[in-house]
Amino acid sequence: MARTRIVLLAAATLLLAACGAPDSPNGSSGATDGPVPDKPDSAVTLNILDVAGNLQLTQGMIDDFASRNKDQISKVTYSKATAPELVGKVKAQQAADRVDIDLVLTGVDGLAAGIDQGLWTPLLPTHAARLPGMKNYLPGAAAMQKLAGDHGVTVTYYPSGPLIEYLPTLQNPPKTAEELLAYAKANPGAVQYARPSNSGPGRTFLMGLPYLLGDSDPKDPVNGWSKTWAYLAELNKHVTLYPSSTSETMKNLANGSAKVIVTTTGWDINPRVLGTVPKEAKVGTLEGFHWVTDAHYAVIPRGVPVAKQAAVLNLLQDMLTPQQQAKAYDKGYFYPGPAVKDVTLSMAPAESQQALSEYGRSEYDQLIASNPVEVPLDAKALVTAFDRWDREIGGAKVKK
Repeated sequence: MARTRIVLLAAATLLLAACGAPDSPNGSSGATDGPVPDKPDSAVTLNILDVAGNLQLTQGMIDDFASRNKDQISKVTYSKATAPELVGKVKAQQAADRVDIDLVLTGVDGLAAGIDQGLWTPLLPTHAARLPGMKNYLPGAAAMQKLAGDHGVTVTYYPSGPLIEYLPTLQNPPKTAEELLAYAKANPGAVQYARPSNSGPGRTFLMGLPYLLGDSDPKDPVNGWSKTWAYLAELNKHVTLYPSSTSETMKNLANGSAKVIVTTTGWDINPRVLGTVPKEAKVGTLEGFHWVTDAHYAVIPRGVPVAKQAAVLNLLQDMLTPQQQAKAYDKGYFYPGPAVKDVTLSMAPAESQQALSEYGRSEYDQLIASNPVEVPLDAKALVTAFDRWDREIGGAKVKK
C-alpha cells in the first residue's frame, strides 16, 4: 500500500509539472522569467515602493491608470523607505525567493546602488517598443536616461541645482564657493546640507562643487576631485551635523538653527507651498555654477512575475504620455517635473497652476537657459562618491 501511494504521488507530481502550476490568487502564474505578455491574464496587485518622494508627482498618474484598467490592476499598495534602505530590502526578498516589491520609484542614488548590486530586471532594449514615450524625452531627460542603461525608465526630470537658500534676514548671502566657506567659518553650524546619499540637494551639491571649484575632472570623484574633497573637508570643520533627510534642513532653515542650506528648484518651491519654509525665503547661485540634472526612475526588481511586469510596462507607457506627465508639475516639488516634450503648465491640474503662479520664481527660466547643464555621475562613480563622503567627510556627524 505504501509503495502504491508513492507511485501515485510521483505520477501526480509529474502531471502537475507537465500541466504547469495553478494560477496564484493575483492572476499570475508566478513565473519570473520568459516572455512578458501584452497584459496579465487577470488583474494583479501591484506593490510599489517609493524611495525618492516620487509619488508626490506620480501617484495621480498611477491611480488614474489603475482606475481605467481594472482588468490589469486590481489593487495598488504603496510604501515608502529611504534610499539607503532600498538595497537591503530588495536583496533580502530576492535571497528568500519572495519578491513582494513589484515596482520601485527611485532617484539616481537608489538606481545606482541597485545597478551596482545587480538587483534590477533589464527592461531595455527588450521592451523599448512598449514605451514609445521615451522617444519624446526632453534633451536633459534623455541624457539622464543614459545613466539607467537597460535597467530603468525615466519618469520625471528637472534641472535641479545646486542652489543656496536663506531667509531675507541674511543681508549679504554668499555669492561664490569661497564666500560660502568663509561664512561657515565665521558662523559655525549655520551652513547645512543633508547626507548626499539620502538627499537630492545634498547629492547635487556634492556633484556640483567640482564645476564650481574648477576641478580637473568633475566626472571622476577618485582622481578628478582633489579640490572638491579638500573643500568639503574644510567645510566639515564648521558643520555641526548633517541631517539624514532634506526635509530636516528645510525645517532647520525655518526655525533659524541653519542660516544657509543647499537646495534645488523643487526643494525651494514645494516647502514654501507647504508652509514648511516661509514664503519670503530667497535663493541664490554661486558664481560659475553648472546645473546638475536629476530624475526619478521606475525599476523592476529581479524576481517579479512576468504578469506583473506586463502590468508595470503598460502603466509606464501611460505615465509617459503628455497628458499624464502634466501632473508632474505638482506643487513645484520637482520643478518643472515633466520628462517629455510639449508639456506646458497650462496642461497641469488647476492646483498646480495656482501653486506655481504664487510660489514659482520667474528667474528660474533665465537661469535654466543661461547656465551649463550637466548629467550626474554614473552609477559606479556615484556609489564611490557617496562611500568616500560617508567615510572621510560627514558620516560621523549624520543625524540618525
